[in-house]
Amino acid sequence: MGQMHIDREGTSSLGQDVLNFPDVLRDTLSSGLIALDSQQRVALFNSVAASITGLAESSVLHQPAQALPAGLAEALLSAWESQEEVVVREIILSGNPGVDAVVRVATHVERSPEGRPVRVVAVLNDLNAVRAFEQSMRRIDRLASIGTLSAGMAHEIKNAMVAVKTFVDILIRNNQDAQLAEVVDREMKRINAIVSQMLRFAGPAKPTFASIRVHEVLEQSIRVMQHQLEGRKILLHRELRAAPDLVRGDGYQLEQVFLNLFFNALDAMGPNGRLTITTDIIPTTQSEILGTPALRVRVQDSGIGIPAENLGQVFEPFFTTKSSGTGLGLAITRRIIQEHRGVVTVESPPGQGATFSVLLPLAGAMGADK
Repeated sequence: MGQMHIDREGTSSLGQDVLNFPDVLRDTLSSGLIALDSQQRVALFNSVAASITGLAESSVLHQPAQALPAGLAEALLSAWESQEEVVVREIILSGNPGVDAVVRVATHVERSPEGRPVRVVAVLNDLNAVRAFEQSMRRIDRLASIGTLSAGMAHEIKNAMVAVKTFVDILIRNNQDAQLAEVVDREMKRINAIVSQMLRFAGPAKPTFASIRVHEVLEQSIRVMQHQLEGRKILLHRELRAAPDLVRGDGYQLEQVFLNLFFNALDAMGPNGRLTITTDIIPTTQSEILGTPALRVRVQDSGIGIPAENLGQVFEPFFTTKSSGTGLGLAITRRIIQEHRGVVTVESPPGQGATFSVLLPLAGAMGADK
């Protein structure tokens, strides 16, 4: 006995045993169903088919195929003549009151044990509804992207503004510090770049690659947060021993990465904590993830650490354990590092704080150990 089979396109082929239960099909099938008998008359016309075509069941049932809309009648009669196993096509139904639908029609020819065609079945799916759903999903996805992007931009603007406010306060008290004025100018430029990215709304900006000295970016990032370190009596220990420290990258975006990691570390520690920043070179033999010599930046805090059950989620968007956090800082960090062909990982032994490691390919070392 035949069975109903649904292929990946959503079309169906129906066996004879299924068609012995037209009442069940009328009540339960979510697709339109039409069948022509051996006299090429309409033997089955369910409620979904009536909805799609705009025709009442009573007006077409037991009538010749020509009682159906022209495109649909042609599809059924063509299937009868060609006797092809399954044919899928799209037609436009128009001319009936309130009906103007793009419909996918899958036709199937039923045969007797002797091989004679005895019935043609058509399964109808209204593509208008599918396309309307797809448009709605695209609209929802775009709105979600706007929300994610806006939240991410707000997060980074907030980080930059912390530094700006801090140094502006200091400049007000001591307006002769030209070095601090330079820092304010740099941070304002970073804010401008972030806001410009938001206004373009073409997704996150791609990095503009150039030769970057990682130690210079780290020193600049440390200067930005220096006041917070002093205010919270955090001891800073740094060992910048990577040589060379040259990578291909975007200086602004890498600064954004390091600031995210630094502020994340500060949030994890109370007063009198210890922040350790180190760099070193990982040769190809030890850099299995990248397969190339890499510069490693490690940011270690002396906080309470990250619970084991949260370690796998810290880089996921909107995951946060902070009451006022956005959960986007580390997600943005991972995206930026991935676009720099690097990786970022985290380790957190129980009670020993957390260590974030950033691996970046050395400039000129892609695919070769130099």
